Amino acid sequence: MNFHVITLFPDICKAYTDAGVLGRAQKTEKGKGAKVRGKKIAVAYYNPRDYTKDKHNKVDERPYGGGPGMVMQAAPILKAVEKAVGKKNPKEVKVLIMAPRGKKFDTAMAKKLAKSYKHLVLISGRYEGIDARVKKILKAEEISVGDYVLTGGELPALSIIDSVARQVEGVLGTYESLEESRISSGEMYTRPEILEYKGKKHKVPKVLVEGNHKEIEKWRSGK
Repeated sequence: MNFHVITLFPDICKAYTDAGVLGRAQKTEKGKGAKVRGKKIAVAYYNPRDYTKDKHNKVDERPYGGGPGMVMQAAPILKAVEKAVGKKNPKEVKVLIMAPRGKKFDTAMAKKLAKSYKHLVLISGRYEGIDARVKKILKAEEISVGDYVLTGGELPALSIIDSVARQVEGVLGTYESLEESRISSGEMYTRPEILEYKGKKHKVPKVLVEGNHKEIEKWRSGK
């Protein structure tokens, strides 16, 4: 799976995607013996400022019809997407625009994106938004990660990358690591069995330390 992020702040996003599980998933690693594990995902960034003809690398303008704030221009974004997509098979590419009014993103969508496409282009807007012609020209889909408004599309884009990448085989190591695919009460415990805090003892639920796997599964399912 290849993620192509259009953003004015690539360094901020890269700090997240280069760390932890996502960072490891982008590397080719040597396993035991001569075994080599190839990278599972790739994340690339494209700054619209690199695709503008303005000598000051300006990418925003005042909106037609008036109104507050500035709007991101279409041309720099379209050129950045062209660079990302290149000559790739259109059927393998999905372009998403981060927008609070867009379709609500969820795990079902993450699974569908991971299964259906090899390339996801995530356009992160800023200011008051993006020139609407970008959506029309690219036939892009607007996506929202929640009923709230953020200062930019970077956090939604990172959320989508994180969620979709988890659905790519090998990223988490084992299928059982997918929380949504296993029975879970949402409560997790680890050592020590008895935690002393401010004079009180907090114990791990008895069922989890008795070793009866059938009873543990019942507890986790809430039955």
